[in-house]
Amino acid sequence: MFKELQAMMKKPAIYEKGTAELWTDEHISKGLLEAHLSPDWDAATRKHSTVQEIVKWISSVAPADKYPRLLDLGCGPGIYAEEFHKAGYQVTGMDISERSINYARDSAEKKKLSITYHCQNFCNMDFVEEFDLATLIYFDFCTLPTKDRAKTLANICKALKPGGLLIVEVHTPLQFADKEESKIWKYAQEGFFCAKPHITLESFYRYDEENTILNQYIIIPEQNIRHINIWHHTFTEDEFSQDLAAAGLWVRTIYGSILGADYCENGKEMCFVAQKEGAQ
Repeated sequence: MFKELQAMMKKPAIYEKGTAELWTDEHISKGLLEAHLSPDWDAATRKHSTVQEIVKWISSVAPADKYPRLLDLGCGPGIYAEEFHKAGYQVTGMDISERSINYARDSAEKKKLSITYHCQNFCNMDFVEEFDLATLIYFDFCTLPTKDRAKTLANICKALKPGGLLIVEVHTPLQFADKEESKIWKYAQEGFFCAKPHITLESFYRYDEENTILNQYIIIPEQNIRHINIWHHTFTEDEFSQDLAAAGLWVRTIYGSILGADYCENGKEMCFVAQKEGAQ
């Protein structure tokens, strides 16, 4: 166990994978679902009142009568998807978490909402010109390694009809500008990462040349040490615009947030509205 822990405590190579996945771990996914469903907590999903404001703003930028078929990527348990449905969109949601998708499907069935859900990694989706609008909300795109970011944008472009829109939010390097590398040990009888007594080593690493940070969690129960690496890339305006262009999407507008705030060069986040070539 000591050698295993010693190896894990070294600073990982950029985009190195952990031995466990946040979204699919049996125990952790329970806590994530609870966080999604908590209406007054900006955790896995924003506060539900904020979600309603975001959907209202998106509806003003890309109204359902002009962009009826919507693809909600990283949809979780369907909080946004249900609001989009209420706003008049024909909604398809996609998420890698089976627990969240099962909840979303059950909720839609109980409420008699016509929403389609797919349990799938959106890096591997294969739609062809089926959607008028795609959304990628709450900085999920920032968590992808470089090759998966390029693949995802290409797949989104492929999934959009000519003239279709992508609305996506990303962080800028200023988001983590003042945060220093750190390691923090914690002990719990049970908690978010493990149902049994365990120690957690939370580490924060910087990769400034790549504008990337890592939140790492080493979970140490009595048996079966595992670690989770949550990567987060930040973007300059030029970098993300170039990434979109490489995928076949041109930038229509940049906002300072997904609530439609004015873009600011010194801001910590950006919301891009990008369009696929062709007539809508």
